[in-house]
Amino acid sequence: MDIEMRLALFDLDNTLLAGDSDFEWAQFLIEQGVLDREVYEARNQSFYDQYKAGTLDIHEFLDFQLKPLARHPRSQLDAWHAEFMRDKVIPMVAKGASALLARHQDAVRVIVTATNSFVTAPIADLLGVEHLIATDPEQVAGEFTGRVAGLPSFREGKVRRLDEWLAERGTRWADVAESWFYSDSLNDLPLLERVQHPVAVDPDPSLRAHAENCGWPVISLR
Repeated sequence: MDIEMRLALFDLDNTLLAGDSDFEWAQFLIEQGVLDREVYEARNQSFYDQYKAGTLDIHEFLDFQLKPLARHPRSQLDAWHAEFMRDKVIPMVAKGASALLARHQDAVRVIVTATNSFVTAPIADLLGVEHLIATDPEQVAGEFTGRVAGLPSFREGKVRRLDEWLAERGTRWADVAESWFYSDSLNDLPLLERVQHPVAVDPDPSLRAHAENCGWPVISLR
């Protein structure tokens, strides 16, 4: 890859989206009657609150989030996901997302998200972002097992997964000439601190305070 590579990285949930696709996918399955509301709704909210507070156990959450994928054939999951995209995701795209992505059209653009790739790959396609680094659900013969494959793309895991992604393309972080990362969450501090241009997007209060203290730009896409 060109040694003058310019890399624009984007968080997805509450950054390019004005909402959280992970949370909304579980809510969608509850609304469809796929998941029991009494059992799942409070847990879904609890995990979301833990994420925002920076206390989320990612493996406990992934057990909650990925198990339902194993209970249904891929064809049914894909049909539900098409409805999810239409009813939940398209209205959730942040107003300023397309303009921000267009500003980086001459860079290599990558969405780097903790949300699993089953949920997020069609969203990356919708946004026209060429590359996706996400938490990967394990699959056997095209069907989900309910387990995670490899390292979750979360906190320090985002940095490690990015390094692996670069290595697969025959390059290293040292070869990146210029880099940006846009995120809303203090959970993304490891990757924000690595790039040349960290940008807080509609940040949570803790990231906003950190960004202002460090002199990072704070923007809104909503």
